[in-house]
Amino acid sequence: MGTLGFLGEWKFVEYKRAFRELYMSGAGSGERSALLEDHSYITTSTRTSGAVGCANGALGWSSVRGKSMGSTREVRVLRRSRLKVGIFDASGSRINAGGVGTLGSVSSHDVYAMNEVIIHRGRDPHLAIMEVSVGGRFLTEAVADGMIISTPTGSTAYSLSSGGSIIHPLVPSLLLTPVCPRSLSFRPLVLPANTPVTLRLSSKNRGREVEVSIDGIRLSRGVDVGVEVRVWGEEIGQDEEGCLKGGVPCVIRSVGGDASNDDGWVGGLNGLLKFNFPFGEEG
Repeated sequence: MGTLGFLGEWKFVEYKRAFRELYMSGAGSGERSALLEDHSYITTSTRTSGAVGCANGALGWSSVRGKSMGSTREVRVLRRSRLKVGIFDASGSRINAGGVGTLGSVSSHDVYAMNEVIIHRGRDPHLAIMEVSVGGRFLTEAVADGMIISTPTGSTAYSLSSGGSIIHPLVPSLLLTPVCPRSLSFRPLVLPANTPVTLRLSSKNRGREVEVSIDGIRLSRGVDVGVEVRVWGEEIGQDEEGCLKGGVPCVIRSVGGDASNDDGWVGGLNGLLKFNFPFGEEG
């Protein structure tokens, strides 16, 4: 959950109430524009309409929206995007990246990351040298402490501390952020979510290997020269039957019909990050 609580809108003891409100409100399944609407223009008929089915949401309870708990008790479901991560050796064979102590065996599966993938020099005193490719094309040779590839959810974590941008969770994208780069012109990049990003440890690297962490879990064995870490965004959409696939559904706190209410994300920027808070003034 992190220490700021961006993913902790509900306390664990409130889980029954959270899912009860979700059930009774008939909240949608996380449409990409749902949390950016001006709620002052959402009418009661809009809240209570909709047929039951996969196409109307993963839960399929749109027909009972707001009838039991009132139209002002609406809750929403946000599908947060993830990263798919694959690690390949110099010969192109996939290496298992399932967690601590598992790197080294061959695997046919990708690993998912909710926040970020980090390649870092670790205990080595020298800067790491990595070849960065975007969309299958060579971009640059990064000389830095490390590289971060994060989701919009992870943009307020390590990436933010490294100078990365803050991205709204509804924006389908991934963020490439250098950690303490040698070049002052090496800036963070926001890329489309379906763009594959490859990080390859260069033969020029002075250290023997670099460390890899996936959502805070460090692999027990580092990445050697020639090994590639391939990252791309998870596809979020619907299958042939109209049911949702991809993403992590998250129950968002109630959003009232008053236009002064925000989507939780804006409130998090102001309340938790103190966004653009003037120096020398008390909150």
